[in-house]
Amino acid sequence: MGKEEVLDESVIASFQSEVPGWTVRDGWLRRKYLTPGWPHSLMLAQTIGYLAEAAWHHPDLEIGYAQVVVKLQTHRVRGITRMDLDLARRIEEVVL
Repeated sequence: MGKEEVLDESVIASFQSEVPGWTVRDGWLRRKYLTPGWPHSLMLAQTIGYLAEAAWHHPDLEIGYAQVVVKLQTHRVRGITRMDLDLARRIEEVVL
């Protein structure tokens, strides 16, 4: 299966059992990270941005006072692909 093929629900469910905390809503793989406050939220968003740029992938981020929401979807195919799962795993490794 190629990196940009939309994954079926069983593959995504398997990922979710391996890497808890990620949900699927409206065709996006999502994860909310809670932080101690605004400076930490900014640092987390910058870290995720760096990881995403290194992976040549670009998530949508929602940054709030004490939280960062990551939304992953491969924009070219408008669905969740291996690229999204790979980036989610990398984010988990670095930020947790």
